[in-house]
Amino acid sequence: MGGKKIKIGFLPFYIKLYDDIGTGARARGRLGTFYETLAAGFEELGFEVVRSEFCRVAPEFSAAVGHFEREGADCIVTWHAAYSPSLECVGALTRTDLPVVVLDTTETYDFGATQDPGEISYCHGIHGVMDMCSLLLRQGKQYAIAAGHYSESDVFQRTAGFVRAAVAARALRGSRVGSLGGSFEGMGDFLVSDEELKSHFGVTVVYPEEGELASILGSISDEETAREVELDRTNCYEIEPVDPAAHIRTAKNCLAVRRWTQKHGLSAFTANFRTITETGLTTMPFMEACKAMARGIGYAGEGDVLTAALLGALLRGFPESSFVEIFCPDWRGNTLLLSHMGEYNPNLICQRAGMKEMNFIFGKGENPVVSYGCYRGGEAVFINLHRTAEGFRLLASPVEMLDVSGDNFESRVRGWMRPHMPIAGFLETLSRAGATHHSALVYGARPEQIGFFASLCGLSCEII
Repeated sequence: MGGKKIKIGFLPFYIKLYDDIGTGARARGRLGTFYETLAAGFEELGFEVVRSEFCRVAPEFSAAVGHFEREGADCIVTWHAAYSPSLECVGALTRTDLPVVVLDTTETYDFGATQDPGEISYCHGIHGVMDMCSLLLRQGKQYAIAAGHYSESDVFQRTAGFVRAAVAARALRGSRVGSLGGSFEGMGDFLVSDEELKSHFGVTVVYPEEGELASILGSISDEETAREVELDRTNCYEIEPVDPAAHIRTAKNCLAVRRWTQKHGLSAFTANFRTITETGLTTMPFMEACKAMARGIGYAGEGDVLTAALLGALLRGFPESSFVEIFCPDWRGNTLLLSHMGEYNPNLICQRAGMKEMNFIFGKGENPVVSYGCYRGGEAVFINLHRTAEGFRLLASPVEMLDVSGDNFESRVRGWMRPHMPIAGFLETLSRAGATHHSALVYGARPEQIGFFASLCGLSCEII
């Protein structure tokens, strides 16, 4: 995904008492060096880090948080270099809209009976963390925490995941989702009104004005189209010889959708293949759905603005995400086939994609050229946003995507997902929970990070 880096405001905690009695002067040099080590660790993970002086008293915390806000930080990560009284920091942290992620780590790895007691001066931030978190919880400030040794555990990666979740949650509110062709008639599980989406999540649904897409389509130049066709040929092999005319019209329609999403500042869009020609397009832009997800623009099929909005937000924090749908159970292999008509994130496939012209019998559009790929293996989280009688709710489940070296599904979007439980029980649990048939798949995330995302969005989250 392109765009600017996620920006962390990295807030170090200390206590004024130690400076007053003189012990701080001895410890601060080493602690400052360690703070820089931690900051560099986040930078190695691809974040931009806004630094701060060590904060001890309320005015210093307020000044640091204000600095982070002015610098455009996406999230605050705290680190206790020592115990720090919570009433000094809690005002600044609860007043800000920035999410808070707590990094609970120390420099010294071995603190057994043979350790030098002098190391306590450098490693006793734990009770400051506990003090602060107790106050944050009491005052209703959402936060996440990751604890572990900075170099002998995965605490950096877990902290980074919580930061990404916070960024995704902030991206949801105020986002704009395009709807091409409205919702698939009779499909009710993901159906929400524009007013509900706005009131619950702050999401605005945008529709093309009459004649708008037809006008954009007519303005796409032959040169721009030729470049898009050539890019497709570079990225995809031909499963069958592709008709040049079909490829040209597909590229033009895809470029028209891209230009429309850019014009309206959309973070996601959805398209209904049944009614796509009523929008002014002449063919279903399956390939643009794929390319959009690769660029960090959310997508969901069949007019599903709810899942499209969800994916658009998730992609902001977790670029290795895709729209997915469970298609078929492999009872023997205890896996589930993920597929759809022609929409997937091509950044997540295990080999070069193939393309072919689709015999489009599903609506009035002309035949599109469609690409197909197989999801790569790896750990991921399967995510579903749905509504119950009590309101909207998120479901998150850790899953394994299988490595597939060869398959018979060359002309299908495909991937084989194995939940951390028998698939019969998994499917039963999904439907007991009321999950919709459209979902998101996020590689490299953890369920607890998605739970933090949910809490920041005001959602309950069930982890399967």
